[in-house]
Amino acid sequence: MRHLEFDGRYAEAILGGKKRATVRLGRRPNLKPGDEVLIHSGGRVIARAVIERVESKKVGELTDEDAFLDGFSDREELIKALKGHYKYVNDDSIAHVIVFRIVERFKNPVMSSDYAYEGNLPVEIAEKALEHLDLPDEDRELLELFLRAGSLRKAAHRLGGMNKRYLIRDALRRAYEELKRRGIMGPKV
Repeated sequence: MRHLEFDGRYAEAILGGKKRATVRLGRRPNLKPGDEVLIHSGGRVIARAVIERVESKKVGELTDEDAFLDGFSDREELIKALKGHYKYVNDDSIAHVIVFRIVERFKNPVMSSDYAYEGNLPVEIAEKALEHLDLPDEDRELLELFLRAGSLRKAAHRLGGMNKRYLIRDALRRAYEELKRRGIMGPKV
């Protein structure tokens, strides 16, 4: 199952139905209508949702309707929030509007780490992958950076911004799948 992660301040708006979309910059998300996702907010998994629509457009083409779906009062408020989340934002930046529908709210939110990598800690995955696997150079460099930086957030900033987290997450996911395939690691949840 895929994951959509949000800052903790958006949890109430998501669960209350005010925030029914997210606008993300950078690479196109690997999501399509009908995909189920776990919604993370503030380090906890708070809900399960179904993707209804994924639309790509330039930031300059975002509308008040896009902003409203994302829980903002208008386009200007949405643009201001994007500039707070991303290092570089201009009218030509590519934005992806991901519209979702909550299908299950979790009464007792679960820590995100209990779902990520089947309960294995990213640090453990990176350490074991560097020790046991013959990794592609790019993955090795990303995992080493992650361990040196001490967190995904800090490593992403060193790569150029929070929108680079996916590079590290993808390297961790590939490493975990290979460690699991070889029987070196397995699910803990």
